[in-house]
Amino acid sequence: MQNIYGNLQGIKSSQLKKLRQLYEERQPADRFMTLEFAQTLAAITREIHHPICCYINRRGQILRVAVGTPNQTQIPTEELPRRSAERLSGIRCIASQLQSKSPDETALVAMALQRLDALVSLNVVDSQAEEAFLAYLIPELEKPWIVSPPLSLEDITEQDFGELVTEWERDITDAGGIFLPQDTNSDQDRVLLVGVQTDDISNQRFEDGLAELVRLVESAKGIVLDTMRQKRSHPHPQTVVGTGKVEEITLLAHKLGANLIVFDRDISPSQARNLENEIGIRVVDRTEVILDIFAQRARTQEGKLQVELAQLEYNLPRLRGRGREMSRLGAGIGTRGPGETQLETERRTIQRRIAQLQQEVNQLQAHRARIRQQRQQQEIPVVSLVGYTNAGKSTLLNLLTHAEVYTADQLFATLDPTTRKVVITETETQERRSILLTDTVGFIHELPPSLVDAFRATLEEVSEADALLHLVDLSHPAWESHIASVQEILGDMPATPEKVLLAFNKIDQVDSETLASAQQNYPQAVFISAIKKLGLETLKQHLLKLIEEKKGVEV
Repeated sequence: MQNIYGNLQGIKSSQLKKLRQLYEERQPADRFMTLEFAQTLAAITREIHHPICCYINRRGQILRVAVGTPNQTQIPTEELPRRSAERLSGIRCIASQLQSKSPDETALVAMALQRLDALVSLNVVDSQAEEAFLAYLIPELEKPWIVSPPLSLEDITEQDFGELVTEWERDITDAGGIFLPQDTNSDQDRVLLVGVQTDDISNQRFEDGLAELVRLVESAKGIVLDTMRQKRSHPHPQTVVGTGKVEEITLLAHKLGANLIVFDRDISPSQARNLENEIGIRVVDRTEVILDIFAQRARTQEGKLQVELAQLEYNLPRLRGRGREMSRLGAGIGTRGPGETQLETERRTIQRRIAQLQQEVNQLQAHRARIRQQRQQQEIPVVSLVGYTNAGKSTLLNLLTHAEVYTADQLFATLDPTTRKVVITETETQERRSILLTDTVGFIHELPPSLVDAFRATLEEVSEADALLHLVDLSHPAWESHIASVQEILGDMPATPEKVLLAFNKIDQVDSETLASAQQNYPQAVFISAIKKLGLETLKQHLLKLIEEKKGVEV
């Protein structure tokens, strides 16, 4: 059975049958199409109230029938014939539309990206195709296409397609190729960011969030091409942004050659589906990017276990409506980890897998509880290192305990908790005291709930500690909001230690005004530079004071 691609929501089975029958309508090799085919396409278009695109090769075979506009129904790059830059793809698109207008720029950009032989837009009025526009590619830099004035159906169906395409391809070859909107030959995801600023978000926080999203995408090995912004009182319930902005996003994304749209906020499964149907490009949200980074960073078995659980819980409600043409199986942002196959079978499989993983996480919790109990019997106080991602926690742990935890200037460089002993000599008594220092997963603004739930076995290291060492990257422009975000996440946990030592890191990278302001506002805090080894002795003494009622163990 031949596949019908595109947005099939609301299409009846009888209408799908008519669409499949289009595959049997072989067209002449020397004509764009027959008059009968144009009217058949128009009748089905009017019946389903949606545009239709038919992709035809030079032998007249219909390769693909899809519901949607040319930009929404593009043929994936890997399915296009492999040809040199001087040649067209050998495929033309016959597209019906319910509005009497020439093809818009998004359709023309899609034609260029696929190197289509031609794009014929049929205007459908009262179940009849009345006129058509012909678009084809030319070797120009600014706009590599020409669009004809409206043509009668007789004019378009009687033109010698074979002769025209030979002429067009000769011109392109003589000029050295087509100047496409952007070169898309890259293994990395090419990302367009979309930020939505609602009334409850200040300008500073909005821009800080977008800057952080850039770092998140780069940490997930994506390339950020551009950022679009929109101010709204509240997100649009169907598409997050307004209709006009969706059109702008579509045009810019196709011009840039983007293959992924990333929103700066959580979006619902239905919003993602609506946007993908409109734009024709995969859409993900901030949470999905974070989950993808976790999937890349997980090294230990327990880390991989918790990441898989988080991904499955996130993806389960997002299975509906993602068919073959928008498969999650791939190698880009949001596709690593568990994927998707047949809808209902996969949903049951995922639910069983989630139940199994929940049991394994429960066992992991019990195992960690036994380890903590052994530590408590030894009466060695435990301090958990917490802080915003990339604050320098792992670097500090390595310096204080001579551990060899992986460190890098990237978000979520380490996921797995590491506990090491640090021996501190008290200044006044010269008594040597031992403290267990535990590194934990970094926090981030609005940490995804699925991650909090999946990583509860890890985060319990924070809840069961005797005290917290809250590390802050003072060099980050949004360090104050980072403090608030960490405190908010800690406040949502069932229980956390009352005693917290605030330590400002990277003081070597800040100006004197910022340092003076932080010292004035947080007089009880410690100021250090882990990289430059500044203030570490002062930090150790403050840690001893923090747990002074605990009996130290001499070494």
